[in-house]
Amino acid sequence: MTRSDLKGVWKSGKGKGRHTTKGRQLDEVAHAEVQALLGARPRRRDLLIEFLHLIQDEYGHLAARHIRALAEELRLSQAEVYEVASFYAHFDVVREEDTLPPALTIRVCDSLSCELAGAQQLKAALESGLNPQEVRVLRAPCMGRCDTAPVLEIGHNHIDHATITKTKAAIAAQDFHAHVPEYQGYEAYVATGGYARLKTLRAGGDWEAVQQDMLDAGLRGLGGAGFPSGKKWGFVRANPGPRYLAVNGDEGEPGTFKDRYYLERTPHLFLEGMLIAAWAVEAEKIFIYMRDEYPAVLEILRREIAALEKSGLVAPGVIDLRRGAGAYICGEESAMIESIEGKRGEPRHRPPFVAQVGIFGRPTLVHNVETLHWVARICREGPGCLNGTIKNGRSGLRSYSVSGRVKEPGVHLLPAGSTITDIIAAAGGMLEGHAFKAYQPGGPSSGLLPAHLDDVPLDFDTLQPHGSFIGSAAVVILSDQDSAKAAALNMLRFFEDESCGQCTPCRVGCEKAVKLMMQDRWDTGLLEELSAAMVDASICGLGQAAPNPIRLTMKHFPDEI
Repeated sequence: MTRSDLKGVWKSGKGKGRHTTKGRQLDEVAHAEVQALLGARPRRRDLLIEFLHLIQDEYGHLAARHIRALAEELRLSQAEVYEVASFYAHFDVVREEDTLPPALTIRVCDSLSCELAGAQQLKAALESGLNPQEVRVLRAPCMGRCDTAPVLEIGHNHIDHATITKTKAAIAAQDFHAHVPEYQGYEAYVATGGYARLKTLRAGGDWEAVQQDMLDAGLRGLGGAGFPSGKKWGFVRANPGPRYLAVNGDEGEPGTFKDRYYLERTPHLFLEGMLIAAWAVEAEKIFIYMRDEYPAVLEILRREIAALEKSGLVAPGVIDLRRGAGAYICGEESAMIESIEGKRGEPRHRPPFVAQVGIFGRPTLVHNVETLHWVARICREGPGCLNGTIKNGRSGLRSYSVSGRVKEPGVHLLPAGSTITDIIAAAGGMLEGHAFKAYQPGGPSSGLLPAHLDDVPLDFDTLQPHGSFIGSAAVVILSDQDSAKAAALNMLRFFEDESCGQCTPCRVGCEKAVKLMMQDRWDTGLLEELSAAMVDASICGLGQAAPNPIRLTMKHFPDEI
C-alpha cells in the first residue's frame, strides 16, 4: 500500500493550521499609539510602571490592546504587564468585553479623619447627584490632606473641605489639574545660603564627621521605623559599590501629611539633605519614589530637579523621580524597591537587607523625606537644632500631623516629649461641643489610646509599653461624639484593602477581622487568636501591626464592643 492510498491520514494541499500564535494578537494601531507615548525613552523593564502611567493618563484606562502593545515594546509577556498593572489601585485595566470607565473619576478619601468629617455622606451625595455615565465616584484611602477633611480628588485636582457645590463647580470649569502652591524655589533657597554646605562637603568633607553629627543630633528614621539614620550610612558604605539612594516619599499611613507639608514649602531643604546623604554613601544614582496622590509635589520636584541639573549641582539623570500608583504597601522599603524595579510592590523576605541587596541588587540607602529635611538642617545649623530641645526627658523635635476633632489641624513642630495634651493645645484645643475621648498616636498601625493616657510622651520607645508606637506621628483626635469601635473598623478596612496579598496571615486575617468587627458584639477570644496569628506569621509590618486597633479597642473600650 502506497502513502497515497491512505486516505484520511495523509493530506495534500495547503494545511489548515493556525496562522498566528495563540493568545491576544498585536493591534498595529495600538502599537503605534504606545510607541508614540513612549517616544525616545529607553525600553527598560524597570520603567514599566512609568509607561503604564503614560497610557492611563492619555486614555483614562489600560485597554487590553495597549497592554499587549506595551508587552511587545518591552519584550515581556502579557502576563507580566498585567500582573503589575492589576496590582496598583490607580490603573484601570479594561478587557475587550468590559465597559469603559467614565471619562471623569472622583476619588473620595475615606480615612479616619475624612470619615469623621462626613466623607461617607459626601460620597453618597455625589453618587446620587452626578450622572454615573459621565462621572465615576470611588472611595479611596488617605490622600495626605487630613488637615482639610473631607477631601476628594477629581482628576488630579484635590478639593479641600469638599462639598457637592465645590465639586460641581470644578466639573463645570474643567478644573482637573493639580494646583501647585507657592514655594521656595532654587534661586530663593541659594540666596539664603542653600547648597553652600553641600559644596563644602563635596570639596573635601569628612563623611564620618557628618555621620557623627547625625548620631549626636539623635536623628532617627521619620517614616515610622525610627532606626538611627547615621548608622544606616555605615551599613551601606560597608558594602562595595555601586551604591544607590532611595527616597521613600510614599507617605501612605492614614493621618500623615508632614512630608507633603515640607515639600510644598521648602523642597530644596529636602533636596540638599538628599544630596548630602548621597555624597556620604557615595551613591551613584538617586531614586525618589513619590506617591501618586501628591501631583503638586511631583510637579514641584520635576521643576526643581531640572533647576539643579541646569545649575550643574547634579548631572542629568542622576536623580530619577518615580511615581507610585496607589499602593500603601510600597511605604515598606523593600516593597518600594520592588516597585522602583517595575514590579508588584510586595515586601521581600529578609535577610538580606536593602543596605546589602537593594535596587537592582546593589547596596541601597533608604531615607524618608522628613529625615532628609533634617539632614540638611543639621549640616547647616549643627546637631543642636535637633537635640537642643528637651521635654519630659526626651530630646529632639517631632513634626506631628494633627487632625480630627481639633480647631487647628495641621503639621505642628513640637518637642519630641510632647504629650497628647500638649498636641491638642498646639492645635487650638478641641472643637466646640466636643470632649476629648481617644487618640491615634501614629496612624492606624498604632491603634487607639484612651484620653486618660494623656501624660505619655509621644516619641520613639515611649508608647510601646502601652501596646502602641509613634510611627509617623500621625495624630488623629476623637471626641465623645465618636465611636472607638467604628474607628477601629475603619482602620481594619484600610488594612484589608491595602494588604498586598503575598502572605496568608495578613491577606486572610484582615478580611476575617473586618467581618468579625462588623458584628454587633465582638467575639473577643476569636479576634485575639486571629491577632496573635497575624502578628506572629505575617511577612511585614502591615500584617504585624494591623491587629493593634483591635487589641487596644478591646482593652480600653470594652463597653463599645
